[in-house]
Amino acid sequence: MTKLTLTDLQVKDKKVLMRVDFNVPIKDGVITDDNRIVEALPSINYVIENGGLLILTSHLGRPKGEFDEEFSLKSVAEHLKGLVDTKVHFASDCIGEEANKAIEQAEFGEIVLLENVRFHAEETENEEIFSGQLASHADLFVNDAFGSSHRAHASVAGVTKFMEQSASGFLLEKEIKYLSETVNNPDRPFVAILGGAKVSDKIGVIENLLNKVDTIIIGGGMTYTFFKAKGLPIGNSLLEEDKVDLAKELILKAEKAGVKLMLPLDSVVAKEFSNDAEYEVVDEDGIEDGWMALDIGPQSAIAFGNVIKMAKTVLWNGPMGVFEMSNFADGTFAVAEALAEATKFGATTIIGGGDSAAAIKKSGLSDQVSHVSTGGGASLEFLEGKNLPGVSSLTDK
Repeated sequence: MTKLTLTDLQVKDKKVLMRVDFNVPIKDGVITDDNRIVEALPSINYVIENGGLLILTSHLGRPKGEFDEEFSLKSVAEHLKGLVDTKVHFASDCIGEEANKAIEQAEFGEIVLLENVRFHAEETENEEIFSGQLASHADLFVNDAFGSSHRAHASVAGVTKFMEQSASGFLLEKEIKYLSETVNNPDRPFVAILGGAKVSDKIGVIENLLNKVDTIIIGGGMTYTFFKAKGLPIGNSLLEEDKVDLAKELILKAEKAGVKLMLPLDSVVAKEFSNDAEYEVVDEDGIEDGWMALDIGPQSAIAFGNVIKMAKTVLWNGPMGVFEMSNFADGTFAVAEALAEATKFGATTIIGGGDSAAAIKKSGLSDQVSHVSTGGGASLEFLEGKNLPGVSSLTDK
């Protein structure tokens, strides 16, 4: 990291404003997956154990700039109490009198969780006065919300203008370290697996990785735009008509760069988009009209798996099929298993957040890969080689 990190700061007797990603799923007031909160604990504990007063800020959902009970962080504050050994105060606003009162009542070594920053429209507008109000709560700023770092929002980037020192938390540092070392200094062979519905979501990533990887494996709905580019039949499969020429271009670019671009050898096709639909396995040239591909087939799973297991660095972003439906999840889970296997053989394996993180979790193999990113959009933009405002705005070392 070329930026300050948490251990570079003197936090004792200081108020520390920390941006975390507590955007967790909540059902009937109960958190159904607290992974994002748990991931932030090392940074949280570091500040309180070293005598700082920790003021946490986060968003939850998309409340459209006004108070909405459904998106209150109150239940997150209650949950956090069970995870830390100190007092957790909750402020019913993130600025103004309510926030100030909660911070005044708290002591060093304690935590104040501020209410959802997105209850103010100024947050997503990165409005200067609002950024200044948030910053006025503290002496130091720490960003530990990788999942929000691709957004130039007030609590992510705007506050840094008003702080003498802004540093990355341990989670953000870990994410950047894994992703940048993977992309810029990989052990070879380096394999990237890209799936998901649309080519358009992954163009930047494919182009940025073409000069860096040895093999790109393509799966998911975006496959069939590539099939179309190769003149293969795709039936009713997902297609981005306006991206067919681009897919042709990417195939040629890969050839020129000496990168192996692997497409599925077979697909699981169905008559309709439903888990109850009739389905069968067909070869790459066998998708007939009226059928749509919803997963890679068993031959593809074996071929992809063999390449993954031989790799020394693997990056996975995007599922191989509609893994939410059990009949079309085999391809995605086969890739997850191959990644776990590669990790056993000493490879560095990184899951780039979003749907891939959900898929590896569903397969029960999250703890058998090197790193599962907490940020879908942020990791995608990082892999495209874009600047992340939440990182670039931090203080240089």
